[in-house]
Amino acid sequence: MPTRAAKLLPLLLPTIRPARLVALPQRSITTTTTVNTSTTTMSTKNSAPALAPKPASAPAPAATKAAAAPAAAAAPTPVPAAASAVAAPAAAATPAPASEKKERKSKKDKDDKKFTLKTPKGTTDFTPRRHGAARLDFRDDHAASFKSTAASQSTRPSLSSREILTGKYGEDSKLIYDLQDQGGVLCSLRYDLTVPFARFLAMNGKQYPAMKRYQIAKVYRRDQPAMTKGRRREFYQCDFDIAGQYDAMVPDAEILAILVEVLTELDVGRFLIKLNHRALLDGVFEVCGVPSDLFRPISSAVDKMDKMPWDEVKAEMLQKGLDAAIADRIGTYVQRKGSKELVAQLREDADLIKSDRAKAGLADIELLFTYLDVLGVTDKISFDLSLARGLDYYTGLIYEAILLDELTTAQILAAKADKEKALAASGKAKKAAAAASDDADNDESVGIGSIAAGGRYDELVGMFAGTTKKGVANKIPCVGVSVGVERVFSVLQKKRGAAPVKANATQVYVMAVGDGLLPERMAVAKQLWEAGIAAEFMYKAKPKLQAQFNVCDKEQIPLAVILGPDELAQGLVKIKDMRAKVEGEAGAGVAVKRDDMVAEITKRLAVL
Repeated sequence: MPTRAAKLLPLLLPTIRPARLVALPQRSITTTTTVNTSTTTMSTKNSAPALAPKPASAPAPAATKAAAAPAAAAAPTPVPAAASAVAAPAAAATPAPASEKKERKSKKDKDDKKFTLKTPKGTTDFTPRRHGAARLDFRDDHAASFKSTAASQSTRPSLSSREILTGKYGEDSKLIYDLQDQGGVLCSLRYDLTVPFARFLAMNGKQYPAMKRYQIAKVYRRDQPAMTKGRRREFYQCDFDIAGQYDAMVPDAEILAILVEVLTELDVGRFLIKLNHRALLDGVFEVCGVPSDLFRPISSAVDKMDKMPWDEVKAEMLQKGLDAAIADRIGTYVQRKGSKELVAQLREDADLIKSDRAKAGLADIELLFTYLDVLGVTDKISFDLSLARGLDYYTGLIYEAILLDELTTAQILAAKADKEKALAASGKAKKAAAAASDDADNDESVGIGSIAAGGRYDELVGMFAGTTKKGVANKIPCVGVSVGVERVFSVLQKKRGAAPVKANATQVYVMAVGDGLLPERMAVAKQLWEAGIAAEFMYKAKPKLQAQFNVCDKEQIPLAVILGPDELAQGLVKIKDMRAKVEGEAGAGVAVKRDDMVAEITKRLAVL
């Protein structure tokens, strides 16, 4: 006799079954259930595994009541037609698991993601008008200056092993861009062009015991940018170095003469080259009583005298552990500047000449002025005892070029302090501070600073090359200078103002009237290219004449070769000076024979 539970079980299945189906894993199946000789097929994505058919009215033993729940999970169970009808809509209405929703949302976010399009802090996209022609002129013109001294171009990789750069830049070492471990080697982007050059000499000293080289390339510094002053995190430097054993101060004098020539040709305005000697500066520290372990930290403080007043420099010295009386003695020296007469005055200083270092430095500077007189550049030189140069690798003469018509950082800060006082008095200080904070890439509190700097670094190559078997250092003495290309161009751009800048080197534009004459324009352009003349034409089969003239105006192309069907039939072309705005027949250009075209254009370009 069937139990009561067995009789009720078929009636309960339509409500129990959908709940079980929802909880089972997702998969696509087809279930066939036979009820009263009719067959129903159900396809669903959220259903149970395939179930075997069984008569719905079959009685169950009493023992099945206790085992009904586990049996539902472990064994196939018949699904009545009513259950089939309920299961499908229940499965369709079941919400997707949270993980599936999150995955779909993540994919949608990726599809809808909007990029923030901007350059990294301290970097710039240079358009053709801001970069192209002007920087190419710098490279070509001043490469010629370097070549005139028998220098050759020599380049190094942008990447360097981290240990090569570490410990060479004093307090500025924190500005080096380090990269993640690649292939087991820790790398960094080069901070300057000098240390990689010294590494090259250490590796190739036998092949290149003496070398005169130049390089124009990018360097990278994690510094606070001041974009309008040419102070960026990625920028070009132009280096000129002389390596090898030579008599004292001869290469140094040539480096300074080349620097004067380059800055004069660039027409940057009034400039001055400040110079000092590391040995002389160390001699000053020695006679003033500075402990030897504080020479470099105190030197770094002295180097900030163009950025802050003496009182603040002295305060930094005291913070670094120097006695106030010693700092005051240093101040009597490092605030002095002049020319050859200052050398003579320092030679009369009884305390200073007790230092062998100071005497050696003075001897070098005295000899240098003799050579600078011969080279005719002494009037551009200032002997300045405040110049220290913060880089650790300098060992002798040091120098930097400054612009006399530009404000120094100290002057800018003083003016800024006065302005802030005035704003505070008027109640506008907060508004001005908020406006300044909006321009994080342009720190206006600093000046352009030096536009070129360098010095002698006799020990740097030996630091990398080590010693010989006899214990002798593998030294190659070096001296060089680096020109900050971006700082120079920031000055030139300010002088030029809004004047148009030619963005490319195109000298001739080949145009046509009438039917377009594209093959003929191509042929003329090719003829000019083969003659070494930069030429261009419009990439259209039938360009409008005015559109071609507009290109010449926009790109500042000085000459045009105009082709017409009648002229071509006679073996002629017309050459027009695009700078002259002449109307009528005279403005149509001058007809010349096709065979004489290159010679005529060459003659005209020579006098532009």
